[in-house]
Amino acid sequence: MSAPDLTTSCVVIGAGQAGLSVAFYLRRLGLEPGEEFVVLDRGPRTGGAWQHRWEALRLGSAHRVNDLPGMDELGLSFETADHHAPAREVVADYYAQYEEHYGLQVVRPASVTRVEDLGGPLLVRFDTENGPLELAGSTIVNATGTWGSPFVPHYPGIREFAGRHVHTADYADATDFADQDVVVVGAGTSAIGFILELEPHARSITWATRRPPQFLDEAVLNLEAAEKAVAAQDDAARAGRALPSIVSGTGVPRTRRIQAAVDRGVLEYRPMFDRIEPDGVRWDEFDVFQPAQAIVWATGFRPELRHLAPLKLREKEGGVTVASHHSERDPRVFFAGYGPAASTIGANRAGRNIARQVVATLSKMGR
Repeated sequence: MSAPDLTTSCVVIGAGQAGLSVAFYLRRLGLEPGEEFVVLDRGPRTGGAWQHRWEALRLGSAHRVNDLPGMDELGLSFETADHHAPAREVVADYYAQYEEHYGLQVVRPASVTRVEDLGGPLLVRFDTENGPLELAGSTIVNATGTWGSPFVPHYPGIREFAGRHVHTADYADATDFADQDVVVVGAGTSAIGFILELEPHARSITWATRRPPQFLDEAVLNLEAAEKAVAAQDDAARAGRALPSIVSGTGVPRTRRIQAAVDRGVLEYRPMFDRIEPDGVRWDEFDVFQPAQAIVWATGFRPELRHLAPLKLREKEGGVTVASHHSERDPRVFFAGYGPAASTIGANRAGRNIARQVVATLSKMGR
C-alpha cells in the first residue's frame, strides 16, 4: 500500500455542532488545527446538516440550536439570532464566523468513503473536488451525525406507489405540493412543521403516526424529559443497541403556532396505514382509502456509520458499543454526536470530554 497523502494525530469527521465542539476543545488543549488535527466535512459550506434543511424552516423553540463553546467570544448567540431569516442561513453564517475566528481550517467538501486499520494509524479515505485523498490519523473522532442516512420504514406496496416519496432530507418547499393530496408520516416537530407549511397549498393533508404525538404543556423543551431521552441514548450506546429517537422521549413543545393549529383541527392524526397502493394509502381495519400524490416521510434518520464498516465496530444488536465516547472495540475511535451526544442537548458537553480523552490517548501513544 502506498503512503497516505497526509498524517496527523487526530481526524475529526464532520463539522456540524458536534465536530466543531470537539475541534474547539482540541485547539484549547494545545493541538494545532490543520496539522495536529484535521477536520473533514462533506458539506459544500458551513452549517453542518442545517445547510441542507428546507428554506422555510426558522429557528425557534421547536427547532433550537445551542451555541457552540466559545461562541460568546464572537458576540454571537442563537438565542438572539434573527428568527425571521431561514435557519440554514443563520447557522451557516454563525458557523462560518466561528471557524474563521478560531482558525479551525475545515477541509471541505471532503466526503469520507472508508476508514481502515493499518495496524497502527487509521487510514481515512475521502473524496475532494480535486480527486481522492488519504489521511492517516492516530485517532478518529466520528462526528458525521445522521443527515446522510435518512430512514424510511418499509410498508407493503411502497415500491408500487405512483406518486412521490419525499423524505425530510429531500423536502424543499411546500409549493411543490400545490393542489395535491399529501400524506405526512411521523410524530415529531418536522412532521408537524410540514403540515403547517402545507396547509395553505395542499388540497388535503393526512397525518399518519405509529404512536400518538406527545404535545408538551410547555412551549419549550422540558429539561427533565430531555435528560431522560439522553439517558436512554446512553443506555443504548453502552449496550450496542440501535439508538432510540430523541423526539420519542422528549415530546413536542406546544408553541402558540402549534396550539393554534390544534385548535383549528389541522393537527388531527390517524394511526399508521396498513399498505400503500399506487394512488394512495389504505387502512384495512377501517376499510378506509386515502388518495395521495405524495407521501412525506418525516421518519427520522439513523447514525451515518457506513464509512466505518471496515473497522467492524457494529454489534449484532444493531448499534456500536460506545462508552465514555469511544468504541469498546477500538479505543482509537471516538464518537461525537452519537448516543447521549446525538442532539444539541449533549453535544457541547461531550466535545470537551472527547477532546480530553483524545489528548490522553495520544499521550499514551507517545504522540
